[in-house]
Amino acid sequence: MKYICVFCGSQTGSNHVYARTAVELARAIVAKGMGVVYGGGSIGLMGVLADAVLAQSGSIIGVIPRALADREVAHDGLTQLHLVTSMHERKAMMADLSDAFIALPGGYGTLDELCEAITWFQLGIHDKPVGLLNVDGYFDGLLAMFDHAVSEGFISEENRRILCSATTLPSLFAAMKL
Repeated sequence: MKYICVFCGSQTGSNHVYARTAVELARAIVAKGMGVVYGGGSIGLMGVLADAVLAQSGSIIGVIPRALADREVAHDGLTQLHLVTSMHERKAMMADLSDAFIALPGGYGTLDELCEAITWFQLGIHDKPVGLLNVDGYFDGLLAMFDHAVSEGFISEENRRILCSATTLPSLFAAMKL
C-alpha cells in the first residue's frame, strides 16, 4: 500500500472549507487504496483528517513527539501511532513511511514540514512528489513568495517545479501522478 503524508494544521482555521477539504482529501486517498501518514494529533485539521480516514476504514499512521502528545492530543484510534523524541525524528519518520507529500492549510509547523520535504527533494534525499492543495487561495501569498524567490535568483526554475500546486484534488493528484 502507498502512503501519502499529509501536512496540516493543529487548528481548523476560520474558514469551514478547510475542514471540508481535509475530509475530501481523506476520502480521495482511501478511495485510491492508499493510506495516510500525518502528525498524529486529534485536534484541528489533523483530527478532521484522521477521523475521516478512519470513517472510511482507511489506514492512517500518526507520528508525534512525546512532548506534543498531550498538547496536540495524540489520536488514540489510529491504525498505528509512533511516539518519537523530537520534531526532527517526526519529520524523518513521516518521510520514511510515505510515498508522497501533500500540504493542506496550517501554520508554522505545516510550512516547516512542507519546506523540508521540498528541500530534501532538491538535495536528493528523496524523490517523492510534493504537492500543495491551495484551498480557497490560502497559499497564494506563499506561492507568490516562491515565484519572487525565482525572479530574485534564489530558487531555480527547475527547483521551483518540485512543488506541485493546484486548487482541486483531481488536478493535484494528476500533477503528482498519484
